[in-house]
Amino acid sequence: MRRDPVPVRRDWRDRVEALGFDFHTLDGPYWVEDACYRFDAREVDLLEAVGGELHAMCLDLVADVVRDGDHARLGLDPVAAEWVDRSWRAGEPALYGRMDIAWSGRDAPKLLEYNADTPTALFEAAVVQWHWLEDTRAGGDQFNLIHEALVRRWPEVLAPHANVHFAGCLEAAEDRVTIDYLRDTCMQAGFRTQVLDMSGIGWKDGRFVDLQDEPIDSIFKLYPWEWMRAEPFSAHLAAAATRWIEPAWKQVLSNKSLLALLWERHRGHPNLLPASHDPRDIDGPVVAKPRFGREGEGIQVMERGMHFAEHGMVYQAHAPLYRSDAGYGLLGLWIVGDQAVGVGMREDASPITGNASRFVPHCFD
Repeated sequence: MRRDPVPVRRDWRDRVEALGFDFHTLDGPYWVEDACYRFDAREVDLLEAVGGELHAMCLDLVADVVRDGDHARLGLDPVAAEWVDRSWRAGEPALYGRMDIAWSGRDAPKLLEYNADTPTALFEAAVVQWHWLEDTRAGGDQFNLIHEALVRRWPEVLAPHANVHFAGCLEAAEDRVTIDYLRDTCMQAGFRTQVLDMSGIGWKDGRFVDLQDEPIDSIFKLYPWEWMRAEPFSAHLAAAATRWIEPAWKQVLSNKSLLALLWERHRGHPNLLPASHDPRDIDGPVVAKPRFGREGEGIQVMERGMHFAEHGMVYQAHAPLYRSDAGYGLLGLWIVGDQAVGVGMREDASPITGNASRFVPHCFD
């Protein structure tokens, strides 16, 4: 694994905008055109195996939480716990997720967190970097089966002939592009779809409806479950027959407390970092993460013993990211269904990756 310079496509802005990628430049460059991360086939095989194993461990943990009623350690109140248990016991299948991995290419990949409810940077990983590879031929291949896997997965998630709504905060460019892309994969799988803003979800005659009063039977929401509690319709979530994607049991996986519970069950696993709700349990530098934090919000790196435990925080041993002259590289490992199917690389001048951190394409030889 290494970061290599590559030639810039002269018309790269026109090419990515033609794909629908119109946020390639934010306050600064978001899409990196003059470099790529390069892997070899052995490393790709390793990442695929690690992703599958970690995902299986996470599913086992959800089953344990539901069986034992251990929701409080995840910060889930009785209402959220009811949503988790109901969706898990109903066997509601999940669509996708993204594991954030610290890896230098030399030691074992380490799980930093699992963005299992509302992961973004999907369109860049599935589509934009694939077209980059086809244009540049910078490498022989790319670990990127994301698109094909999504199209195959939809019939396993939805009932036959389902009409699927796609909802989110449509004013946010990244959310809108992610929703549009997932909607396209669903249509390619043969389903009818509609899009609406979260504010357009209503309740009428004992069911969820859209702005045309059409029933919402199945809906993909790019909207965190913990935010759903604040919505006017939240009181009806347990009673309605609507299928939500991602399912409510994903609250266990998208929660940073997952890291502490995984470490308790699999202490010493080569792909896990020591984690706890008490920073004094961790030797050496510690990374403090809000339990429900997103996109790097509220993350702090501290020396051991600097702080006592704070409510709602999870503490994880510090793992160095890939380092180059360009900054710190974070590996996003995409899971569709139960398999690891692709990689998306983000980098930043800071070791804390945020929503504006740059996206860098990759390839392998």
